[in-house]
Amino acid sequence: MRPIIWHNEELRALRQSARPQPTELERVVAALEQRGALTLQPLRSGLFPAAAVVGAMAPTSGYQNVWVRDNVYVACAHEARGRLDVAGRIASKLFEFFWKYRQRFQAIIAGTADPDDVMNRPHIRFDGESLEELSGQRWSHAQNDALGYALWLFARLASAGVVPLDARAVEVLQLFPSYFAAIRYWEDEDSGHWEETRRRSASSIGAALAGLEAAQLLTRARFAELKAAGFAARAADQMSELAVKGRAALAEILPGECAQLSPRQNRRYDAALLFLLHPLDVVGAPHRELILADVERFLTSDVGVRRYLGDSYWAPNYDEHMSESDRTRDFSDDIETRDVLLDRIGHEAEWCIFDPILSAHYGKRYQRTRSSSDLARQIHHLDRSLAHITSEWRCPELYYLKRGEFLPNPHTPLLWTQANLIVALSELQRNLG
Repeated sequence: MRPIIWHNEELRALRQSARPQPTELERVVAALEQRGALTLQPLRSGLFPAAAVVGAMAPTSGYQNVWVRDNVYVACAHEARGRLDVAGRIASKLFEFFWKYRQRFQAIIAGTADPDDVMNRPHIRFDGESLEELSGQRWSHAQNDALGYALWLFARLASAGVVPLDARAVEVLQLFPSYFAAIRYWEDEDSGHWEETRRRSASSIGAALAGLEAAQLLTRARFAELKAAGFAARAADQMSELAVKGRAALAEILPGECAQLSPRQNRRYDAALLFLLHPLDVVGAPHRELILADVERFLTSDVGVRRYLGDSYWAPNYDEHMSESDRTRDFSDDIETRDVLLDRIGHEAEWCIFDPILSAHYGKRYQRTRSSSDLARQIHHLDRSLAHITSEWRCPELYYLKRGEFLPNPHTPLLWTQANLIVALSELQRNLG
């Protein structure tokens, strides 16, 4: 296992033993909570911004807005803390937004809107205070993974009785399978987790599949209530048919992210595939092991984990080459203009959202296997996650090369990082008893 590079000496001093005792982990969690490292501050709507950015940087970065995907991970963190009320509010608010703009689903389903124009698709980034779309801002809204996550979250929580199955929620619930069928999600090219060049991505297909399968379980568990609220039996059949197509598509593409031959699209290694292992759990054992091995060999580095080889987002000295307004703009149609900033493979930004996902995955696996190797990997990736935390006790989005030194970028704290760390800590607390 790789040596760990700590950025917070106080936190490092709290982690003494190779296998922490429960009291040691409690001290770590207490320190993180006291310093605000795990604080997730909601908007008045109950949804959460992408980052707790302040000052002049906030409006130019766009990270004060809500992303559907990020909010699902924040909901998972609250689930891990036992705050099902908060998780349920997130799921309900996301569905409220989709109901408000349900005509985007309906127009594509009816064939009256062109899904190739991404602005016609359901928006996955919006104003979280008002639940309004961001007017006048073009964005790569072709993100089937984000929609799959929203369906997955709502269906799981509805199955558990956490969110109500009222007529509006059921109306939105039925739109998802019809929409996924209309765009043929199993072969659709979308911008995926990283909001970049459109491709047929396993990570997007897998997220949509996870949502559909969770919705199938919901229909079996609470069909009478769904039917009373207007749910049509045909929607359940459609979910089943779509899940079969998604499974077949994954079998064609995995263990890679994209098997298309175009050099702009083809991608063998992508850390987004880790999300299919945790929290979505839609990948079988052989592919799971290959994905883990690929990420360890090709994407994991000393500080964090690269999203993919050749990733130019926050390339070396990024803030010197890009204006504030350009750093986070939509590059889905012209990624080449940003790619020129990456001087060589190996200088990509190293992200902080993946090590806690790996820790949680190995923790879940340890609960099944009781293997000392799985527990050791769970602890190792948690320690790497803790090592990301800055001396100011903040969870960064990523570390990038700035004049030869890895530094956190300004999107700190990133709520997605915080949420994943909370889940990883909860899993280790459970395994240590």
